[in-house]
Amino acid sequence: MIPAEWFPPLMFAGLVLFMLSGYPVAFALSALGLASGLAAIQAGLFEPAFLQAIPGRIFGSILSNELLLAIPFFTFMGAILERCGLAEDMLDGMGQLLGPIRGGLGYSVILVGFILGAVTGTVAAQVIAMALIALPVMMRYRYDRRYATGVLAASGTITQLVPPSLMLVVLADQLGKSVGDLYLGAWGPSILQVLLFAAYTFVLSIVKPHWVPAVPPEARTLRGRALLAKCLRGIVPTAALIFLVLGTLLLGLATPTESGAMGAVGAILIATLRHPELGRAGRRAFAFTIAATGVAAIAGILAFKSPAFQAAIAASYAGAAFLAARTIAIAPLRGLIRQAFESTMRITAMVVFILIGSTCFSVVFQGVNGGPWLEHWLTGLPGGVWGFLLFVNLFVFFLAFFLDFFEIAFIIVPLLAPVAKAVLAPVVGEDAALVWFGVMLCVNLQTSFMHPPFGFALFYLRGVAPKEIPSADIYWGAVPFVGLQLLLVALVIAFPAQVTMFLDPAKAAPTDSIRIELPPEEARPEDPDAELQRLLERK
Repeated sequence: MIPAEWFPPLMFAGLVLFMLSGYPVAFALSALGLASGLAAIQAGLFEPAFLQAIPGRIFGSILSNELLLAIPFFTFMGAILERCGLAEDMLDGMGQLLGPIRGGLGYSVILVGFILGAVTGTVAAQVIAMALIALPVMMRYRYDRRYATGVLAASGTITQLVPPSLMLVVLADQLGKSVGDLYLGAWGPSILQVLLFAAYTFVLSIVKPHWVPAVPPEARTLRGRALLAKCLRGIVPTAALIFLVLGTLLLGLATPTESGAMGAVGAILIATLRHPELGRAGRRAFAFTIAATGVAAIAGILAFKSPAFQAAIAASYAGAAFLAARTIAIAPLRGLIRQAFESTMRITAMVVFILIGSTCFSVVFQGVNGGPWLEHWLTGLPGGVWGFLLFVNLFVFFLAFFLDFFEIAFIIVPLLAPVAKAVLAPVVGEDAALVWFGVMLCVNLQTSFMHPPFGFALFYLRGVAPKEIPSADIYWGAVPFVGLQLLLVALVIAFPAQVTMFLDPAKAAPTDSIRIELPPEEARPEDPDAELQRLLERK
């Protein structure tokens, strides 16, 4: 018979071993949770009826969670934009603009990665698309192979941090915080990350200028208005979509699910606009739709539900319906949308299965008092707050060698969240503690795509890179950028203000701070049925 106090550490150790084994995490968690539950029943820790909480939580808490609907919307939006040629136009325009300076192509890759990261949300697609477009150009102008592959892989991981990041949506759900708070908290570190990558490129341009040469004048074919139009053609639609998604969310005009839905529709419209078969009538309809949407936004701010607002909204819907009809009529766009649907379906199914497995484990883990055991263990670490943060970040960094960020977010974060709230609240306040913790984990999880030998971004890059670039150069090229990401983790830990400075200090109190005052003990009947009987007898 296993002693009761052994169950939590054995389950936690089994969790780590199963995750490192390479077996599908969703099935491993389900098997571990159910097996531990049967063992706990045999040990008399809880009754068999306790396991009925598992289907109740799956159907009542997970599958009915509206916030998780944002995941397929944001995934679909990114899948559309990565396939419509937006990255190619932006990289070409930025490369022509910044090409005259040393490291100009590197700066272009970093900036385009930052901009695309705000709309795609998919590391794999972004790394592959940017590598196919930018890597041949960088090799043609004799960029160092290690720097070129490293900056391409690192720029692809920016998408995991910059809002509206899919990772932040998942972390917000698991931490019980609003997506808007996580987005606000992530802006500071995401901008700092871009500056760190750009600073590294600048240092290389001084120390080793032959690694990052300028593009020769004969290769810069665009100048003046043509160059400006090229850059704006890629930046303006992207900026409009970012404003549509983030602006409505941060202003409280839409929920994350609604913002994701608008982003998905906007991505389809951008893909339609960029297609040569759209025609002049379609482009005029697009301009009309954008103008009507702008009028509706202004009218809604000034006089919501006014006739002008309603008319502008109706005009926007009419223009969008016309563009949707044109999109369906163009065969390549239909194929693009079908591929995006398939990619979205695969990712969403994976997320749901991981959630079901993590629920099986977490219910049993809490039933054997795993939560108090884990909190006691983590709060007892030497060094207090900083010891806790050091251990958690090293633990997540180690797991990221083997696991995807979805798996870590759905399995590990719910276990750590209560402890993090208790430990970090004295440092930044109770309301901002989990926001700081979530952004910190998001920065840490970025390294899972970069550090050798299992970095997914490196595998993606290896698959599209020319054969003359050895794998060793790809792995060694990633090392400086992994170091920069770890430096960013240290800066987020040391200076939490870069996360909390954008948060509203006057927000409503969280639900756990609300107190319900009950009448004095003598005023409350101990048995409602007995009280009812006494009233009837008086009558």
